[in-house]
Amino acid sequence: MRNLGKYRGVFPAFYACYDDEGRVSKERTQGLVRHLAAKGIRGLYVSGSSGECIYQSLEERMRTLDYVMEAGAGKMTIIAHVAAPSTRHSIELALHAKALGADALAAIPPIYFRLPEKSIQRYWTDMIEAADMDFIIYNIPQTTGYSLSVQLLRTMIELPRVIGVKNSSMPVLDIQQFREAAGPDFVLFNGPDEQFVAGRLMGADAGIGGTYAVMPELFLAADACVVSGEYGHAAEIQGAINRIIMEMIGFSGSIYSVAKQLLREQGLVVGDSRLPMEPISSSEYPRVRKLNEAISAAVGKYRAGSAGRVGK
Repeated sequence: MRNLGKYRGVFPAFYACYDDEGRVSKERTQGLVRHLAAKGIRGLYVSGSSGECIYQSLEERMRTLDYVMEAGAGKMTIIAHVAAPSTRHSIELALHAKALGADALAAIPPIYFRLPEKSIQRYWTDMIEAADMDFIIYNIPQTTGYSLSVQLLRTMIELPRVIGVKNSSMPVLDIQQFREAAGPDFVLFNGPDEQFVAGRLMGADAGIGGTYAVMPELFLAADACVVSGEYGHAAEIQGAINRIIMEMIGFSGSIYSVAKQLLREQGLVVGDSRLPMEPISSSEYPRVRKLNEAISAAVGKYRAGSAGRVGK
């Protein structure tokens, strides 16, 4: 019997944590795990886009997962994103995640070359067969150039280990179609943070997102409202989230650089983003400070307004 309940809820996409020299930091990685756990987060998505996996070596990705598992194993559901440019390296990451006791694997399709669906199917299937772990397909066509088809999904779910899809395509219609194709015994994760509530209402069981870590209380509150049927309040919280996200994308550097500076304002240092992702300018720090004040105000308003419901 599959235990899918542990995959429901709010899963921050974990940030890469570096020391001042740009090396993966155990102290800062585990500090972020503890920070999110203290906020009520019970699951993490490690080494995805927010984890800067495309700019890290295999060793760095393994070390990051080592540190996360050491701090979070047994307390949080850990999903390890293991896609790499080659199947061989993806399997290496998958076996490492299995050895550490991660709960599930996830993977985008192969990138760079535009491969036929049969190649994508084999890429994912080889990982699943090698590691024999719960597996989550990651659909993010805006970066991979491939949009998961209902036909391939139906083929993949014939494998018992395929338990879900993280859907980061923008149309929420995709969530509805994937739900109808896969049925109820399947986990759908909403990807775009700015439509978390919409995705949940269209059939997503959970969310994985790159801005969750700077405002986890707001996503937990929105999720709790969806669960309790308070859809109007959920939409109001989503509006507050979206205003923050729109501000985050208006800086000179990458959104992850903004997120890391916001965490610094919140008292948690996780290092800078890795080039070629640009840092923000020091002249923009006052804007980050003001944005953090807006996050604090929203958390105070909506968490207090959802007393007894947040994290329920």
